[in-house]
Amino acid sequence: MLTFTPYENPTYFAILALGLLPIVIGLLCGRRFHWYETLISFFFLVLIFGGSKLSQGIALIAYLVYEVLLVWGYIEYRKKKNQTGIFVGVVILAILPLVVVKITPAIQNGTQSIIGFLGISYLTFKVVQTIMESRDGVLKKFDPWFFLQFLVFFPTISSGPIDRYRRFKRDYDNVPKQDKYLKLLQKGLHNIFMGFIYKYMLAYIFGTLLLPKLQHQALMAHGLSWSLVGVMYVYSMYLFFDFAGYSLFAIGTSYFMGVETPINFNAPFKSHNIKEFWNRWHMTLSFWFRDFIYMRLVFFLMKHKVFKSPKTTANVTYIINMTIMGFWHGVTWYYITYGILHGVALVVNDWWLRYKKKHQAQLPHNKFTEVFATFITFNFVCFTFLLFSGFLNTMFFVK
Repeated sequence: MLTFTPYENPTYFAILALGLLPIVIGLLCGRRFHWYETLISFFFLVLIFGGSKLSQGIALIAYLVYEVLLVWGYIEYRKKKNQTGIFVGVVILAILPLVVVKITPAIQNGTQSIIGFLGISYLTFKVVQTIMESRDGVLKKFDPWFFLQFLVFFPTISSGPIDRYRRFKRDYDNVPKQDKYLKLLQKGLHNIFMGFIYKYMLAYIFGTLLLPKLQHQALMAHGLSWSLVGVMYVYSMYLFFDFAGYSLFAIGTSYFMGVETPINFNAPFKSHNIKEFWNRWHMTLSFWFRDFIYMRLVFFLMKHKVFKSPKTTANVTYIINMTIMGFWHGVTWYYITYGILHGVALVVNDWWLRYKKKHQAQLPHNKFTEVFATFITFNFVCFTFLLFSGFLNTMFFVK
């Protein structure tokens, strides 16, 4: 049996087009066929996790049963009680499979965990946010069958974007009006077309044609070199166009299904500062960390008066939040350092914005300063992406 990685070859897109056709016809006629959407989701899950990836498919099934029962049980409990200890315990249990998957390579010389599968991180984000929204009382009704469909929505299962339970449910339960759906089709087609340009043209140029040559030259130089600088910029471009291209495919496919999955990238390299960058780069992940880690940790620290100054609270939380993001990418020094550097950069950025506001009469603000700010932000981001790539680890530490 053939196994497909989402959006990786023409055959997948051909099958996708045929699978989406009944959904498009139904929505144009003002009807949504939930039974067919469930069937087509199951079909694509088999394509993605069958054949040579059957072990991942089995892990996915076990994970889904575990998480759905866990969330369902907590929500039933939440209707009667609301103890913090139970809530914390459930969150820990929810993220436990992901933690095992992330730390296994670090403690077993690169061996992957048998419970891992493509997209486990993004499913875990959906699970945890559902638990937290239930704890907050904003999630009033819970349907285990719908929750399962929310988790395995096939256009976004492998790498996001990360949707929210209530937002997804509004789209899933409703049929867009014909004029709105026609606009969604237009936007969906545009996104898929741009995805092809990003992933199969630009990412190919940067990641396949340029990057290996520059990496080889940098390794031959045995230290700092212009080739290493080239690796930094070329890898950053490759990372953006590859990931943004995938996200465009996922969003475009979602639009064809009448689901307005949130965008993931918004011209991030135009950012004037690092905070703006994180409001433009991998936006659904950034906003998830903001809403479900940063804001809650700030509230906890202020409630318990851990720090006297709100500024100190915010600064400490920035670093903790971004360090956790680094650990999420993997338990390696370069991922963790990447997270810490961005946390420190956010602290410096907040200090500079306060300073600039206080001394705005003395500081110039014009087109040049904006371009300079963008230049500084872009180069900082590219440097941290070089760390993130692990190439420096290969270059200086791996013999």
